[in-house]
Amino acid sequence: MTRSEILTRVFESKQLLAEAVVAEIEREARSAIESRGAFHLVLAGGSTPGIVYEILATRSHQWSAWNFYFGDERCAPTGDALRNDTMARSNLLDLIEVSDDHVFSIPSELGPLEGAANYSNTLAKVDCFDLVLLGLGEDGHTASLFPGNPWGETSDSAGALPVMNSPKPPSERVSMSASRLSRSRRVLLLVTGEQKSDALQELLAGSRSPVRAITPGEPLEVFGDAAAFAFSKGE
Repeated sequence: MTRSEILTRVFESKQLLAEAVVAEIEREARSAIESRGAFHLVLAGGSTPGIVYEILATRSHQWSAWNFYFGDERCAPTGDALRNDTMARSNLLDLIEVSDDHVFSIPSELGPLEGAANYSNTLAKVDCFDLVLLGLGEDGHTASLFPGNPWGETSDSAGALPVMNSPKPPSERVSMSASRLSRSRRVLLLVTGEQKSDALQELLAGSRSPVRAITPGEPLEVFGDAAAFAFSKGE
């Protein structure tokens, strides 16, 4: 993936960014349901996605046609505050009319090996995601794909990977592979805060990173706030 294949949009605040992301989710949902009868959305963890989910929960949609997945999960008991699905449930999933069989949480409570194998089986039943939401870490990681660790880039990679040496606690996690995340029509990378500015600058400069290993059907799109793009003022 080259820099020209990454599209960028800059927003003055995290709130404006979140509202724009909600608009994109709603647009893709309408299109997917009209065209294919269902919408397949991959959720991310983090504070910015949390705002997105809070806004989305206030909207009225044909929720029975929505299907929710997770890009990664920390190995912690079900319902633990560390888990991405716990945040997503409290901010969105428990507030809308969606049945449990449309929410595909990663069973990371089983541990990284068994959890990844189990989720790979679940993902094998899904052809292509309609939309994937991702974040960017200060070290350049996305989902739980970290620089220096395997990313699962090749076509024969499993849908989900066990992560047993995460440089950020907890060390044990489960992450979708780059190959599986690439099987999406669109991927939005949400980046906010000046602490992410260096990582974003390196990404856009073309450095090898987990994000660069993800190649969706359309160019990957970065939605960032002004703080994250502060480096551009000096260019």
